[in-house]
Amino acid sequence: MSPRLDAAASTPPARPHAEHGDDHTEHDGADTDGLPVPDDEATESAIAFTGSLDELEGIAFDEIAPADARAMSKTLFDRLGTLEEGTHEYSYVRNTLIELNLALVKFAASRFRSRSEPMEDIIQVGTIGLIKAIDRFEPARGVEFPTFAMPTIIGEIKRFFRDTSWSVRVPRRLQELRLDLAKAGDELSQLLDRAPTVDELAERLDIDRDEVVEGMAASNAYTASSLDAQPEEDDSESALTDRIGYEDHGLEGIEYVESLKPLIAELAPRDRKILSLRFVANMTQSEIGEELGISQMHVSRLLSRTLVRLRKGLMIDE
Repeated sequence: MSPRLDAAASTPPARPHAEHGDDHTEHDGADTDGLPVPDDEATESAIAFTGSLDELEGIAFDEIAPADARAMSKTLFDRLGTLEEGTHEYSYVRNTLIELNLALVKFAASRFRSRSEPMEDIIQVGTIGLIKAIDRFEPARGVEFPTFAMPTIIGEIKRFFRDTSWSVRVPRRLQELRLDLAKAGDELSQLLDRAPTVDELAERLDIDRDEVVEGMAASNAYTASSLDAQPEEDDSESALTDRIGYEDHGLEGIEYVESLKPLIAELAPRDRKILSLRFVANMTQSEIGEELGISQMHVSRLLSRTLVRLRKGLMIDE
């Protein structure tokens, strides 16, 4: 048996048996109609299997036909129910069940071959789902193991993509909310013949308006575009980094403005008025003189004195 599977199966999870389709298993309504069709060429050792563990030695599990794998699995599940967890024999039977049903994992993983993740990683994640299904399976319920295991395996793979395909990691609650919003949005769009509003989405999902807004904001984190990527619609355009953002020269003066505020507050009212008329209203010294009833020369002296005082104040602060 594979060392990786043996290590993963050596310590069975301490969790109770769960109903098929419990809250911890993600189902997508898949059935087993698409499972591999049994092969006519079944190995003799598989057909003649009576439940003795000695008969398992030397069997190539990947060559066993699906029908024979199911029959062997039934026998091994019955045997597993009589063994005590943690014993060597229990681990051996459990590991055998894992390797015997790896075809289910490969079949489920083939549905996701178009994804960008390596197939080996998908199969490994699906194997975790298979192990969970084996630990939860109860033969007494009369359900075929492939029927029980497939939704669990597919659910585990889908969770893997849900957790790894986001450009920015967001809480699972928001990931699921994004899916609910997308589904509700499609349904309401068909019903209303227009895009639904935030309030309509909130009413449809029976959640607060703020949650809808939060879910919409989280959707922006699903995919990210490279700033160096060229636009697909027009290769002649420059990269995104050249078309968004600009250098805001006003940012350089923010620190000075904040530092000047307390200094300006200490000025005399007339000096503050002159500063405001000159640098906010953009009035000339002559216009300021006419406004205040003083000469242009007087305005110039007052303005120069005020600016010197402010510069000294800034230098002291630095």
